Amino acid sequence: MQAYVYKSLRKPDTYVYLRKRDDFAVMPDPVRLPLGELAFVLEVALTPERRLARADAGVVRSNLATHGFHLQFPPTMLDPLVDG
Repeated sequence: MQAYVYKSLRKPDTYVYLRKRDDFAVMPDPVRLPLGELAFVLEVALTPERRLARADAGVVRSNLATHGFHLQFPPTMLDPLVDG
């Protein structure tokens, strides 16, 4: 599964993974708007073997398949898709 990663220019260390490049419409406005402008960072293949530095690749794949996006927050913040 391919993922497209964007960083929030408003919220430090906050990233959005999208299933389709530039498909911000999959994110509800209450989630998207507080992030401000999003800048493309990289395209990554999320295989079962892929390890990510600050996220569980399985959770990211699951959120992409279910919601079309995944939010990665700074380590000090809870992830509402996992911890909520």
